[in-house]
Amino acid sequence: MKKLLYICALIFMSSLSAQEINWMTFDEALEAQAKNPKKIIVDAYTTWCGPCKLLDKNTFGDQQVADFINENYYAVKFNAEGTEEVNYLDNVYTNPRHDPNRRGRNSQHEFAQAMKLRGYPSIVFFDEKGNYIQPVVGYKTPRQLEIFLKMIANDDYKDLTTQEKWQAYQDSFKYTFGE
Repeated sequence: MKKLLYICALIFMSSLSAQEINWMTFDEALEAQAKNPKKIIVDAYTTWCGPCKLLDKNTFGDQQVADFINENYYAVKFNAEGTEEVNYLDNVYTNPRHDPNRRGRNSQHEFAQAMKLRGYPSIVFFDEKGNYIQPVVGYKTPRQLEIFLKMIANDDYKDLTTQEKWQAYQDSFKYTFGE
């Protein structure tokens, strides 16, 4: 019985120390970036999207993913069909066609259109100056997302200008998430 209580206490204590991603709005990320430059990662989701919920739970809920994102990025949670006002590059993006009474799919937010989103979930990267880098569309496991997180964080993407270079990068990449 004492062993069981000890194990339960250990599990409880380890869950307390688990770090979650420090999500913010895009405007908050830009403001933070002005004070302390870091890249931005945007989790663009919709409320009806099943893979979006899985990405949130399985991938963004992973300790190694959360630690890496918190250390290297400002993390933004963005509802691509929501009503949040986004101020980016002297433009104000809204969702004027949003219908609050509609169930399921809604109109796409203007900022989602500006980021050229064609599917959900989409993970979008911006550099330290707020410049758009690229989206990664679809559900990714922690291991599948690791290559993108590290490639962008380390600026390796700047040298990957051909399909051959991208393939060589993938072939030589050393995965550590999940170990």
